[in-house]
Amino acid sequence: MPEEPIIIATRGSALALAQARLIFDQCRLTFPRLAFEIKIIKTTGDKKQSASLVQAGKSLPKGMFTKELEVALVKGKADLAVHSLKDLPTELPSGLMLGAVGKREDVRDVLIYKIDAGFDGALPQLAEGAMVATSSPRRQAQLLAARPDLQMQEIRGNLPTRLEKLADTEAMAGTVLAAAGLNRLDFSITAEGALEGDAVPDGIRAVALDTELMLPCVGQGAIGIEIRADDGRIAKICERLNHFNTHAAVLAERAFLRGMGGGCSSPVGAEATVDGTQLRLRAVSFLNDTVQRAEQTGDLREPEALGAAVAAELRG
Repeated sequence: MPEEPIIIATRGSALALAQARLIFDQCRLTFPRLAFEIKIIKTTGDKKQSASLVQAGKSLPKGMFTKELEVALVKGKADLAVHSLKDLPTELPSGLMLGAVGKREDVRDVLIYKIDAGFDGALPQLAEGAMVATSSPRRQAQLLAARPDLQMQEIRGNLPTRLEKLADTEAMAGTVLAAAGLNRLDFSITAEGALEGDAVPDGIRAVALDTELMLPCVGQGAIGIEIRADDGRIAKICERLNHFNTHAAVLAERAFLRGMGGGCSSPVGAEATVDGTQLRLRAVSFLNDTVQRAEQTGDLREPEALGAAVAAELRG
């Protein structure tokens, strides 16, 4: 009898499916003799599309985009769970581990704006008092640090929904999305700044924000593969799927976030980059209504020590 397929669990959103298919294709290419199957699981986050991220402590539980996938792993109903790594809590349930991290996409955030928003693509030219829609405390804090006059508006929903809300809401000048998600859904920005892709409303433009202005969320742009800690066979498969430099970078970032005591909705940002045998970690925190920045370099082989050190510096 043929072997049972290896089950890859994922959320059912367009982006989650695109990421799961990337891992599925990599698995099929790397292990052509094994059978793999994608299993869609609805999570708490999929059911709470109206919940506020700004009031995360009150309305959004930790792991709201990952818990149900983890339950499937624990119960043996899935063998790998594919996550946007930024959604995966830094503390994993007992018996589970981060088995692999895929090669990172663009870590930047993208400002999506209307062509008549009153500026030419650079944030300083955004009209005074303009309304920008984002539910991320990290994005809100960094936008307001650069432009205190801006008005923030919460927004939820998938990418097409957010584009429609932007186009249909007269008072809304722009919104912010992750470049990685746009790229994985086959959206692109032309040399003239137009956003191109499926069902983009007329008059919508886009600009990628430099990380000097907007540090990304911890793990942004990376795909994480969660597995059972005692499943040696799947762990061996993950060794072939893992991208070493990305894994080291996100381990540093996640150690930083853990040291800050925060989750994926905390007003902190971080980016780790590899330079030879060294790892550079830049971070920003807006906790306790203060702005604190730090940068340190450490050994590539000890990423978590670097993350903990940067967190300790910011905590004072």
